[in-house]
Amino acid sequence: MEKKYKLEVCVDSIQSCLAAQAGGADRIELCDNLFEGGTTPSAGMISLAREQLNLKIQVIIRPRGGDFLYSDLEFEIMKRDIETAKKLGADGVVIGILNADGTVDIKRSEELVALARPLSVTFHRAYDMTKDPFQSLEEVISTGADRLLTSGMMNEAPDGAQLIAKLVEKANDRIIIMPGAGINKDNIRDMISITGAKEYHLTGASLQESKMSYRNPKVFMGGLPDIPEFERFVTDEKRIRSIVSILEKQVQDKR
Repeated sequence: MEKKYKLEVCVDSIQSCLAAQAGGADRIELCDNLFEGGTTPSAGMISLAREQLNLKIQVIIRPRGGDFLYSDLEFEIMKRDIETAKKLGADGVVIGILNADGTVDIKRSEELVALARPLSVTFHRAYDMTKDPFQSLEEVISTGADRLLTSGMMNEAPDGAQLIAKLVEKANDRIIIMPGAGINKDNIRDMISITGAKEYHLTGASLQESKMSYRNPKVFMGGLPDIPEFERFVTDEKRIRSIVSILEKQVQDKR
């Protein structure tokens, strides 16, 4: 069987959704608030993305930014958001719940996986905040999730590539290991060579300036001066296309 690499693009706007599709991505992870690491998008966003896209849509189920230790009420939100994503035509969901001691919350994760079926389930980078990479790998596998998104417990995946390679080996096809964070056209070849992973996750974004001509410098709607008010990151079709070309060439070179 011919080897095929898959590319998942993390997006938080309909503009980025369309750019990812035009660039040739296999699927998107649909989020809101990427400045907080991604939270659950609105029902309207999921619905419109489903109308506009032919590629697969994975919806992140994360009720807030910050840590991954959720209250009972937050867990209830997650369950309801999974039901909403299913009704609106998502192909998969992306989850992650931890215990206070830095282990995976297996019981509640299993409940979310069961609720999500028959959709695909990814366990996200909450994994990178656990205390033991190999114990946590086994815990994620035990939840029944199909895929693990990880940066190798580093801020960016290229810095965690050696650990990711070990995770791919230890997973032994029991779960898909998908590197993500800090991956781009300049390092994806090395990531393939080092990790042996088959799926990759990135934003492929470039900074886009606001078209507002009037700007009030005294007000910060995001609350902090370092959160940009008049620029945002948007998936760049050309960047995605260049990465897809690299992945396709990797397949050709292995023939």
